[in-house]
Amino acid sequence: MPISQKEKAVAFQKLHESSGIFVIPNPWDSISARLMAGSGFKAIATSSAAAAAALGKKDGELTREEAIAHARVIVQSVDIPVSADLENGFGDSPDAVAETIRLAADAGLAGCTIEDATRDAAHPLYDFSLAVERIGAAAEATRKLPFPFMLTARAHHLLYEPNNLDETIRRLQEYEKAGANVLFAPGPADIAAVRTTCSAITKPFNFMAGIKGKSFPLHELANAGVKRVSTATSPYRAAMTGLLDAISEINGKGTFSFIDRVTTTADLNRIMGI
Repeated sequence: MPISQKEKAVAFQKLHESSGIFVIPNPWDSISARLMAGSGFKAIATSSAAAAAALGKKDGELTREEAIAHARVIVQSVDIPVSADLENGFGDSPDAVAETIRLAADAGLAGCTIEDATRDAAHPLYDFSLAVERIGAAAEATRKLPFPFMLTARAHHLLYEPNNLDETIRRLQEYEKAGANVLFAPGPADIAAVRTTCSAITKPFNFMAGIKGKSFPLHELANAGVKRVSTATSPYRAAMTGLLDAISEINGKGTFSFIDRVTTTADLNRIMGI
C-alpha cells in the first residue's frame, strides 16, 4: 500500500528527532531517486543545480513551476520522504515565499529549503531584516498545513566575501527564532567552524558535503554536532564523470573496458525494485 504524504512527513520529522546523524542524498531524476531509496536512505532531497542540469539549464534558471514539477516527479518515484531545494523561494517578498511553501506541500513534499541568496550579483544576500521576515512567512505557511513540514533555512553568507562566520551564525539564530525547523550554512572552512555553528543553535544543522576540501567524514561531522548531511550536486557529478570517462575511452581509445566495471541492468533494476 502506498505511503501517504502525512506518513512521509511524520517520518521525516521523526528522522530529525531521532538519535544520530543521517545522510539525505540529492537525486536529479526518478532513476537516481529510486536507486538512492533502494540503497537504504531514509529520505532524499532535490538539488536546485542538479534539477536544473537534468532539464538542460543552469542553476538558478528554473522557474518555480519547473522546480515544483521536478520535485513532484521525484516524490512520485519513491516511498520515502522528499525535501526540495527551492532556492530563494522564487520571489523576493515574504508572500512569494509563503506561496512557494504552499505549492511545495501540494506537490507532496515533506519539507524544503529556502535560502537568503538573491541571485543578484550586485547584492547577493537579502538584507538581514528581510531575510528573517521571509523565513518567518515560510514558517507561518508550514503551520497552516495539516501535517508537519520541515522548513530548512539556508544562510549563504559563507559563500560570499568576507565569509563572516559570526554573521552566518547571527542569521541562523534569527531564522531559528523565526520558525525554521532545520538550519543550513554551506561552506564552513573546517570542522571547528562547523562545531562553532552547531553549538550556537538548538535546531538540527544540515551540513552540505560537495565542496572539495570542505567535505568532512560523517564521524567528524557527528562529533561536531551535525544532524543531517546533504550531498548537493556531488552524486550527479559523480555519475556524469563516469559517463564522460566512458565517452572518452570510446572516442579516444576505441575500447570498451568500462563495460567490465559498470553495474548490470539487472542489479540496477533490483535496487530500484523493478
